[in-house]
Amino acid sequence: MLPREVAARVRERYGRMAMRGHAHPRIVYHRAMKICIVSDSHDRADALARAVREGAAEGAQAVIHCGDVIGTQTLRPALAVGLPMHVIHGNNLGDPVSLARWARESNGQLHYHGADARLILDAHRVFVVHYPEYGHAMACTGDWDVVCCGHSHVAGIDQVRNVKGGSTWLVNPGTVAALAAPATWMLGDLEAMRFELRSLSA
Repeated sequence: MLPREVAARVRERYGRMAMRGHAHPRIVYHRAMKICIVSDSHDRADALARAVREGAAEGAQAVIHCGDVIGTQTLRPALAVGLPMHVIHGNNLGDPVSLARWARESNGQLHYHGADARLILDAHRVFVVHYPEYGHAMACTGDWDVVCCGHSHVAGIDQVRNVKGGSTWLVNPGTVAALAAPATWMLGDLEAMRFELRSLSA
């Protein structure tokens, strides 16, 4: 259930169909203006935790992981930072049963969404998927304010023209694990709709 004031803002912006969940089921709400976006951690628990700590220090109120966690234990140090975390599994499936159990036992801190996630972050609609080509396609629908993706290990921030005549942000934070690319993460300010790529500190 969305808070009443947020429900009113979402209804005004997107219409009643979005509120009833017909168009976009499994929507999860968080009151978060700044977000830490990461991807492709590939069992590098320390790197992931550093990115989340850096995000929290810059005011992030939630974490989005765009996939390829692999081992559930990879999340433990990052969860210790205390921010709510939204995770999808990517092409490296890892252990979805373990991820689901951890999410169930996390008292609402960890949200495991499976292959993709549909979020409302302070009245902004965010879609999360691992593959960039799927992300681009979802951005083209115009149904989302922001689409987050990963997989390529190539960081990018783009505005994609959509079929509704507007544009949608498509952001890829690269790989936080520094696999064949620099270790990077993304800070997103949803109030300003500004996204900034960050290099992971040593």
